[in-house]
Amino acid sequence: MQELTNDYLEEAIQDSRPFASSGNVNMSLPEYDETIKDYLGVTIITTDGECFSAGDNDKYIPMQSTSKIIGLMLALQDFGKERVFQTVGMEPMGDFFNSISQLESYDTSKPFNPMINAGAIAVSALIKGQTVDKRFNRYMDFLRKVTNNEQLEMSEEVYEAEKANGARNRSLAYFMQSTGTLVTDVEEALDLYFRMNSVMMCCHDFARVGLFLAKGGLDLETGEKLIPSHHLRTVKAIMMTSGMYNSSGHYAVEAGFPCKSGVSGSIIGSSPGRMGIGVVGPAIDEKGNSTAGGALIKKLSQDLELNMFGVENTERKYKDGV
Repeated sequence: MQELTNDYLEEAIQDSRPFASSGNVNMSLPEYDETIKDYLGVTIITTDGECFSAGDNDKYIPMQSTSKIIGLMLALQDFGKERVFQTVGMEPMGDFFNSISQLESYDTSKPFNPMINAGAIAVSALIKGQTVDKRFNRYMDFLRKVTNNEQLEMSEEVYEAEKANGARNRSLAYFMQSTGTLVTDVEEALDLYFRMNSVMMCCHDFARVGLFLAKGGLDLETGEKLIPSHHLRTVKAIMMTSGMYNSSGHYAVEAGFPCKSGVSGSIIGSSPGRMGIGVVGPAIDEKGNSTAGGALIKKLSQDLELNMFGVENTERKYKDGV
């Protein structure tokens, strides 16, 4: 197995960066243009506390759909699994992440899962709080605990762009209201969703979210259990089956650990019991996943033997008596 070092990560970045040429930058985001297409950075934090970084790991980008992990955790905390999955499904889908057709083409009008836009909007409506400000403050308090970064903030520029370019998401929300799936104020649910997407993070912050999942939902400083294990299992399972949009099956096979991507080029990876991975690679494919970042995730999985379904991991578990 490859030894994890900063030098190894630099080599992995160089091997993966050329894949950015097959992607495109999401120009709807502020300051996103062709000049950042080749950015690629990674941070890995192990459960032993070791931290390794390489490439453009200090670049801050919007969370976008990686925020759906945090939103789902809060909704599960507030209402429990049964209530959350009355509102949204838990099945993968073969359509695009912002599809509206699936809401009207099947027997149920609820979104397929919490990792697509419609599902995340429905989930955001379940986060408790008397006002949008209070709900978003809860989101930020929880995210800052998970990342151990009190400096995290929402970008007003990204938030305004989210609202200005949010016609498809508004369509999804109002359609769900028309079918009774979304029972709270539509504009408030949308506003919270736009705010969550607009929080700026770097590779280290994304890796800390992955590490939080890998370490069983513990506060990384105090050791306090911030989310019950049964909710954590639900989140990781949904990430594995649906976190990489309609390439999730491919990543389940080729990477083999829970991941979540965003159209900003962000990726959060969590290798249970071993490490959290944060990737920034703004060039994305037509499905919304970072092209260079995806190549890097798969390389890390192979070289570091992270695939949960791999022979090596199975043998290690039996050897350790698990």
